[in-house]
Amino acid sequence: LTPQGLSMDANKKVDLKIIIIGALGVGKTSLLHQYVHKTFYEDYRTTLGASILTKVLAVDSTPLKLQIWDTGGQERFRSMVSTFYKGSDGCMLAFDVTDRESFEALDNWRDDFLEKVIPREQDFPMVVLGNKIDLSDRQVPKETASAWCKEKDIPYFEVSAKNNINVAEAFETLAKQALSTYKGIFESYLTDSIKLTPHDKPKQSCC
Repeated sequence: LTPQGLSMDANKKVDLKIIIIGALGVGKTSLLHQYVHKTFYEDYRTTLGASILTKVLAVDSTPLKLQIWDTGGQERFRSMVSTFYKGSDGCMLAFDVTDRESFEALDNWRDDFLEKVIPREQDFPMVVLGNKIDLSDRQVPKETASAWCKEKDIPYFEVSAKNNINVAEAFETLAKQALSTYKGIFESYLTDSIKLTPHDKPKQSCC
C-alpha cells in the first residue's frame, strides 16, 4: 500500500538534470542547441564553466522538464566542471568522430563522473554521442565506438549536430533512462518509508 499523498502522479511534471560532458571542441553546445532550438549553433567560442538550457517533453505520458547543463571541455576547467555533476539524473558523453583523442578521453570523463556522483551505482543513466558524422575525415570507426559502449552497456548514437541526425533520439533515450531510474528511486524510497510506519498495531483481545 502506498501512503496517501506520496503516490507517483504520472501527470505531475518531473524535473531532471542532464549533463553533457566531453573533450574540448566535440560540439557539445551545438548538439544542445540543435536539440532545444532546432538550429545549428556554429560558434567556436569555448564554453566557460557551464551554461543551462531547458526542454519540456513527455516520456511515456509523464511530462518532463529537462535541465540540460552544457559544460566546458578544457582540461583547466575539469575540476570546476566536476562540481556541476552533483544532482545529475543522466549523463551524456560526447566525442568527435574526426578526433581520435576525444574518443580516447571518454574513459577519463566517464570515470571522473561516476567517481563524483555519489551515492550512485555503475548503471547510471548514460548515453554516448559520436558527433560530426557529416564530415569526411573520420578517425574513429563506428565499430570501435560501438564496441567500447557495448562493453560498458551504454547506448551509442552516431550524430550530426549540423544535419540534425539522431540528436533528438539520443536525448530522448537518455531522458527515458533517467525517468526510469528516478521512478525506481522514488518507489524504493516509498517502500522504505512504509516499512518504517508502525501500522500493524496488536489487536486488543476481547473478554
